[in-house]
Amino acid sequence: MEVLDILILGSGPAALCLAAELAKQNLSIKGISTKSPYEKWENTYGIWASELEELGLDSLLSHRWSETVSYFGDGINDKGNAPTKHYYDYGLINQEAFQNELLKKCKGIQWLNETAKQITSENHFSKVICFSGLTLNARLVIDASGHKSAFVQRPYLKEIAQQAAYGIVGKFSTPPVNKDQFVLMDFRSDHLNNEELLSSPSFLYAMDLGSGTYFVEETSLACYPALSQDHLKKRLLRRLNNKGIKVQEIFHEENCLFPMNLPLPYKNQSVLGFGGSASMVHPASGYMIGSLLRRAPLLAEKLATFLKDQSYSSADLATKGWHVLWPYELTQRHKLYQYGLQRLMSFDESRLRSFFSNFFKLSTKEWVGFLTNTLPLPKLIFVMSKMFINSPLKIKLGMLNIK
Repeated sequence: MEVLDILILGSGPAALCLAAELAKQNLSIKGISTKSPYEKWENTYGIWASELEELGLDSLLSHRWSETVSYFGDGINDKGNAPTKHYYDYGLINQEAFQNELLKKCKGIQWLNETAKQITSENHFSKVICFSGLTLNARLVIDASGHKSAFVQRPYLKEIAQQAAYGIVGKFSTPPVNKDQFVLMDFRSDHLNNEELLSSPSFLYAMDLGSGTYFVEETSLACYPALSQDHLKKRLLRRLNNKGIKVQEIFHEENCLFPMNLPLPYKNQSVLGFGGSASMVHPASGYMIGSLLRRAPLLAEKLATFLKDQSYSSADLATKGWHVLWPYELTQRHKLYQYGLQRLMSFDESRLRSFFSNFFKLSTKEWVGFLTNTLPLPKLIFVMSKMFINSPLKIKLGMLNIK
């Protein structure tokens, strides 16, 4: 009977980021997924360029913008057209190049077109029964199949806030953004009536892709219940129409929906998660790729060391893996971000715009570190305290949950 060292569930960015690092560790590894790891990824992945530069991977950017701005004016009660300039490079990952780079590093890993139906632990290893009837045995199962995982256990939370977005890559009658420009957040709302201004806020995320092609996306940062794709599509088209911009050709439509405030998984379970299944989505921004790339190497190295001890059961290995993935420092940072997200979700459109306008008055190092989750815990506490102290009264009251 073959008993693998590791069996990976999934074939998306999280699965391949970790598999690429595990492949360096001289382990017996297989992966199973409903989709082939060679199937082209559809979603776009934006990232602050420095995150890839620090890992020597900035060559994987298909686009890079130095002119990065946001708009926080309401477009009704004030001009709202003065941009907040970020002075920090943002990039779009070349999905195909990124995927191929990871696959090259997964040398020696066999991928099977299977889907796990049941996972049980016995005799120190885990048994994975697939819907096809195939049974696979492994000392450790890692679920990197996404946030909908049925095998990673976590505390129950009724109100799961989700980030939702609808986007278009295409050509337009007039440019929706300036040439060579990236817009992180455009909260201008002169296309909305008073009733809509009181509903859940959303913003435009947009970029010039060159050659007359643009990506525009209406995004809801986090909301429960989530805004529907149809609602966001209507908002996006109304935003464009208000500026006299017509969609002339659509190359790609993007629909995003993922949880922002999933509780951290239990650490004493026999399956280890990675990526969305492990609650690695940044609660303050929705980003995850940078975190996957930074955290995969250490986890892979530690797992290889743990696997050398034959006395460890699947539950032992998974528990040790969870503690590497979510040590005290990262756990506490996650709690702070979760608290901040909960407060932001209570903000109306006006208060949210005011919050972000004030947030980007932090130093570049501070706000970038906050959004990339790279600030050490003491520094994060300092930055959040500084943000609170320097905020207008209505933001202070909102953060304290005072109406």
